[in-house]
Amino acid sequence: MRSVQELWALLREAKSMPSGEAQIALTEQVLRHADASGDRELAFATRIHATHAYVYGGEPAKAFVPFSRCLSDFDSDPADFHQRYQYGLLWHFKDMVSALLKFPEVPLARTYAVLDDMERRYRDSGYGSQAVHKYRMLVAAHVGDDAAADDRYERWQTTPRDRLSDCAGCDPTDQIAYLALRGRHEEAVELAQPILAGRLTCVEQPHKILTALLEPYVSTGRLELATNAHRRGYRLLRPRLADLREIGDHVALCALSGNEIRGVEIVQRHVDWLDRAPSPSAAMHFAAASAMLLRRLPALGHTEVQVSRRGRGDVPAAVLAEELAAFATGTAARFDARNGTSAQSGMIAATLAAEPFPEPFRLSPTARPSSVRPAPAPEPMALPQDADPNELLDLADELERQDRNDEQTALMTAYDRRFRADDPGPLARARRLMQIIAGGRWAGDTEGTVDSLAVAESMFQEAGVPAGAATAVGIAGLTRVIAGEVEEGLAMVGAEVAFHGDGDDQWASAEACARLAAALSATGRHEEALEAQDRADAYVAKLDDPRMAARYAMLRAPLLDKLSRRAEAETAARSALEFYRAHGPGDRVARAAVTVGKLFEWVAAAPCEAAFDEAVACGDTSVALEARLGRARARIHLDRDDEAIDDFVEAIAWCTARGLTERAAEIRLELAEVYQELERLEEAVMVAEEAVVVLGRRGRTEDADKARNLLATTHSALGDPHGAVFWYDALIEGIGDDGDLARRAELRGRTADLMYDADEDAEAAARYAAAADDLHAVGDLRGEVRALRRLLMSRCWSGDLAGAEEALRRAEQRYEALGGSAQRSARWERAMLDREAARLMLQLDRAEDAVGYVTDVPQRLREIQYTQDAQDAEVLLGRALLANGRAAEVEDLLRPLVSGEARTKRIRRIAAKALAEALDELGRTDEAAALREREGV
Repeated sequence: MRSVQELWALLREAKSMPSGEAQIALTEQVLRHADASGDRELAFATRIHATHAYVYGGEPAKAFVPFSRCLSDFDSDPADFHQRYQYGLLWHFKDMVSALLKFPEVPLARTYAVLDDMERRYRDSGYGSQAVHKYRMLVAAHVGDDAAADDRYERWQTTPRDRLSDCAGCDPTDQIAYLALRGRHEEAVELAQPILAGRLTCVEQPHKILTALLEPYVSTGRLELATNAHRRGYRLLRPRLADLREIGDHVALCALSGNEIRGVEIVQRHVDWLDRAPSPSAAMHFAAASAMLLRRLPALGHTEVQVSRRGRGDVPAAVLAEELAAFATGTAARFDARNGTSAQSGMIAATLAAEPFPEPFRLSPTARPSSVRPAPAPEPMALPQDADPNELLDLADELERQDRNDEQTALMTAYDRRFRADDPGPLARARRLMQIIAGGRWAGDTEGTVDSLAVAESMFQEAGVPAGAATAVGIAGLTRVIAGEVEEGLAMVGAEVAFHGDGDDQWASAEACARLAAALSATGRHEEALEAQDRADAYVAKLDDPRMAARYAMLRAPLLDKLSRRAEAETAARSALEFYRAHGPGDRVARAAVTVGKLFEWVAAAPCEAAFDEAVACGDTSVALEARLGRARARIHLDRDDEAIDDFVEAIAWCTARGLTERAAEIRLELAEVYQELERLEEAVMVAEEAVVVLGRRGRTEDADKARNLLATTHSALGDPHGAVFWYDALIEGIGDDGDLARRAELRGRTADLMYDADEDAEAAARYAAAADDLHAVGDLRGEVRALRRLLMSRCWSGDLAGAEEALRRAEQRYEALGGSAQRSARWERAMLDREAARLMLQLDRAEDAVGYVTDVPQRLREIQYTQDAQDAEVLLGRALLANGRAAEVEDLLRPLVSGEARTKRIRRIAAKALAEALDELGRTDEAAALREREGV
């Protein structure tokens, strides 16, 4: 059983935590022991806080019981402490009215009864009715009583505000929602401007006011403001289960603005929250918006989209859309049965039938269709009825050598139709299979490719064509080398080279040597690879075929580049480019231009861009993606950022149009890094979030963690510590207990720093403690001392003085284990530890111990040139001396700081305050008053 003091400390810790599961769990832990503790005030205070924690943590249904108990205790017991909590109790009436509306099983009469009780208690306590009018307006709007809602809105606006009015962010949010409901969008926007210009610090702001403004912004043509409101608002809503309804508003915006894929990503991220939705009302709104979005996908050509559901796997979007629509419609019917109106069903029906905005606009920087469409497949050509299969295959091979790929495709399409039923014989089957393999049928599937090549080899042997079998073995060998099976693969490629030797088939010999060059290069043996390529080039020279020479020059250029023979590489690549420019096709021009561009990557941005520009101009070629990305990177180096971003966005759209989801995510991550470097942080966050969803789902742990780290650092730079902590926690979870504990300690320390700077000291303390444990486990005692010092500070500020003492003892033990150090950083760390120990002693009313800790700290810090920290320590020493009854010593210590030596205004101010207190103690009150007036303290 915990002591009363420990329970109060835990309650203070819970209050300092952000809303959510962790805060609820700690509050419930106190609640379980509060009544048994015998401290009635503790029990009452815990229930008051539990009401708040449940409402804002996404579990409002649980708030009814503690609130009702508090109300009963307050009415039945005139204890003094109850009066101290009266304001909080009255405030939570508003939360109760709002929550009761969200559960259709709660009779509407109960909501009206609570409203009546709220109005009576506000009046009896000397407060006005402004908040009462607002909540009666919300109930009227919920049941569809427009006249009553309008009347209450006017009363709400004309009644003076008081201490029980909602905050300066939440009241305007509900005004904006009302004005939007009535179609008064211009008024809503005008109302919002001065509010958004100020600083909103409520737990529900600014994300809720930004969400409420989405419709007014769009309706008044302020699309850029709508985009920014979505980006910022959704980012802040994203981790908050309690705001599932508002997240649904962002899904609806995506569906209606032409950003359906962005909307699918949001639905995927939150759809499982329906299983633990904060209320039926929130679930209903999110489900309706999601159904409306998912229903739009088939008409847009996204028939393949699926959404993962916990316990069900991937569900087709069309199926899930109907499930969600049925759920939303059924829930609305339950509300209407409770209310005796059809308002909720009408609203849900309107959502499901909503038409898109007249003009679509981009919410995500990457949400746009590709401007380049794949060329249609060529129609099959007409074949002579008596055409021999192998003659046709000979023609196909010749068309491939001449880069007449469209004609080859048309020929083979006709070939497959002709011989679908008739067996063309083992040789023709083998040759066709080799063409299919070359076309990339099993791309990325090593075993599938090798197995198919084994089948082709067998058929070649059956047909009595050992040269074909050798080629199949060589290609299988190269496939194995690329997959990491180096020795076996090289042996197979070597066998092909040996088979062809210096035979009469120059083409086959050249291809075999080129494969050997590729295999050797893949293993880093570039000198040997170039020797093999030399042999291949020699065979090609005997063919006297300029097209083959250009093709092999393209193979030679990258090998020369890897050997740092860039001039020769450029000569080879440019010779190929010049040939293809003159003779085509465009695909080969693009390939050659990309090869030239890669030679200049990271070396010379201007010629690099020119080469990739030529490749892009060739259209939708096999290297279109490489060309776009190469040009984007070159333009970044040329400080043409907007043009570079356009290329990245086009590359993402190109991948999306072709179903290359994972590749699109990789490019999104690269683009997010560009946005972060350019300090376009909101865009960096949005694009990185789009990337991490895919990368995490596809098992790309390293890239996913890279995205999470970018998101964490960017949220921190945006001044959003909770967003940063969310992503750091995702990284920490991925490390686990068996991973890199030093890295985990570093990340835990970062999250602790963020919470400390956000004045969430109890949460910071828990994180510093975990970081210290990790640092101890890896033997980093100096790092552990640093973490323990921060733990000491956090526990002091959170009021956990016993925990702070324990942290101090551990820190001193660890420092002693280090044996001291003459290093400047170690001396600073020890001095700062002693300074914080003194601060703790003062809080414990142990002034003499405080003086002992801090007396020589200023001198120690000055010796290592930390003057500002030394002055801070001098002020602390002054406070310790004053508390120890040694006021006379304080003047000599602090007078120089007040007279001009202080490095900062803050130090001068706190020194002046302490000095004035010392002068009062010495009976020099006039001097003290003059000092306070002069220094403004």
